[in-house]
Amino acid sequence: MTAPDLQQHWDAVYGRRSATEVSWYEAEPAQSLAWISATGLAPADPIIDVGGGASLLVDRLLALGHTDVTVLDFSGTVLAQVGARLGTLRRHVTLLEQDIRSFTPTRRYALWHDRAVFHFLTDPADRERYRSALLTGTSPGSHVIIATFGPQGPVRCSGLDTCRYEATSLARELGAPFRLSESLLCEHMTPSGSSQQFLYARFVRIDGP
Repeated sequence: MTAPDLQQHWDAVYGRRSATEVSWYEAEPAQSLAWISATGLAPADPIIDVGGGASLLVDRLLALGHTDVTVLDFSGTVLAQVGARLGTLRRHVTLLEQDIRSFTPTRRYALWHDRAVFHFLTDPADRERYRSALLTGTSPGSHVIIATFGPQGPVRCSGLDTCRYEATSLARELGAPFRLSESLLCEHMTPSGSSQQFLYARFVRIDGP
């Protein structure tokens, strides 16, 4: 899909379903929070949540004292919902309506978090564009947490094709200079009661410009 088509697609998804009805909804982003805590980030360290959508991760990070959080998403519809939900805490958050495939970060983040975006990039050229944004938006010492569908995960989601990954294949996609620190497979229960296998992987950028 072209960028305008994808934007319309995701705006329509969030327009017809509440945040608690989409298949990737988590009442508590426990795994992401556990790994973010393990990084030892300082409260003022910049964090970006790529494809954050209506995720409660930003709320939880603010509650833990983080003061520089960016949420990037294709859908302006869902970002407006997030901004309204945050209320006065909105001042600590940057909301970016962007296509990750054409995103050029203007700063470097101490933590890059992505739950359920990378597996939608079925075109190798789009994955390379993502990697370019990742390289521009991080620096040596930055942490990268990516969650994708695992090897037994769905081949389609929300009407779109997906890719499935093992830790080694995801590490190959990111390439140097991202070192795989840990990974795990887990089952996500959707609001409709079905199970989806997710791969969580944590990387550290170790060198490079």
